[in-house]
Amino acid sequence: MKKLSGILLIDDDETTNFLNQRLLNRMQVSEHIHTFVNGKQAFDYLYNVSNNNYETSNQDYFKPELIFLDINMPVMDGFEMLDLYERLDADFRKGIVMVILTTSTHPQDTATVTKYAAEYITKPLTADKLNTLIKKYFSKRLTDKV
Repeated sequence: MKKLSGILLIDDDETTNFLNQRLLNRMQVSEHIHTFVNGKQAFDYLYNVSNNNYETSNQDYFKPELIFLDINMPVMDGFEMLDLYERLDADFRKGIVMVILTTSTHPQDTATVTKYAAEYITKPLTADKLNTLIKKYFSKRLTDKV
C-alpha cells in the first residue's frame, strides 16, 4: 500500500500526540508525521507550506494529506485554526482531509464543525477509526498502481 505524503497531529496533550504518532507509525500510514501543541503553530506551518516559504531541501516541511485537530487548546483553539485554514488557497487545501479529533460531544461543538469541510471523531484514535478514514478518503488512491 502506498503511504500518505504526511500527517499533522494538533493537540495540546503531548501524551495524546505521542500515542497517536505511535499508532500511525505502527500502522505504517506515513513516513512524515508532525505534531503541534496549538492551532497557531500548526497554522503557521501550513501557511509557510502553502506559500512555499521554506527551504525545499528541508525534509521537515511537507503538504499533509491528513490532519487531526483537537478543539480545546490554548493559544489558538481548533475552531480558530479552522477559520484561518479556510482562508488558505483552495488549491492547497484540495487533497487534505481535516479530522476533528476531540473528547467533546457537546452539541454546540458538533454543530459548529458542520460549517467546515471536516470529519468529526471522538478520542481516542484507534486503528478501526483510522482504517475507516483511509477507506473513505484514500483507499482508491493508495491502492492504485503507480
